[in-house]
Amino acid sequence: KLPLTVEEIMNFGESNRELFIKSSTYSIIPITVTETGLTISWIFSSDPKSISFSVVYQESEDTPLDQCKVLIPMTRCNSHKETIRGQVKVRNSGIYTLIFDNTFSRFISKRVFYHLAVERPVIYDGSDFP
Repeated sequence: KLPLTVEEIMNFGESNRELFIKSSTYSIIPITVTETGLTISWIFSSDPKSISFSVVYQESEDTPLDQCKVLIPMTRCNSHKETIRGQVKVRNSGIYTLIFDNTFSRFISKRVFYHLAVERPVIYDGSDFP
C-alpha cells in the first residue's frame, strides 16, 4: 500500500475509513512525514472481537526493519468494546506506520473502522498583541 502523506490525511475530513483484515494477517498504514512538530492522532474500533495495534517509526524506506523504532509496542486492544484513541508527536521526518495485527486470530477476520488526523502546532507569534 502506498504511504499516505500528511496532506492526504488532512483531506480525509471527518469520514471514517475501513480496513478488512483476514485471519492470521495484519494490515499497515504507513504515513510519510516531512515536517517535525506535527501530531498524528487516530481513533479506531474493530468488529468482531479485538485487534492488536502498534506504531513504528522508520527513518526512510531503506531503513531495515530491525532498525525501526517501536513507538507503541504491539498491544491487544478491546476495540470491539470501546473506541481506541491515541497520538504520536512527530519528532523526526520519516515514515510512521500504524499496524493493525490479526495474526493471533486463526479463523476470524476483522473489520477496523478508523479515522486519522494530523495537527500542526499552533505557534504564537504575538502578532495580535496591540
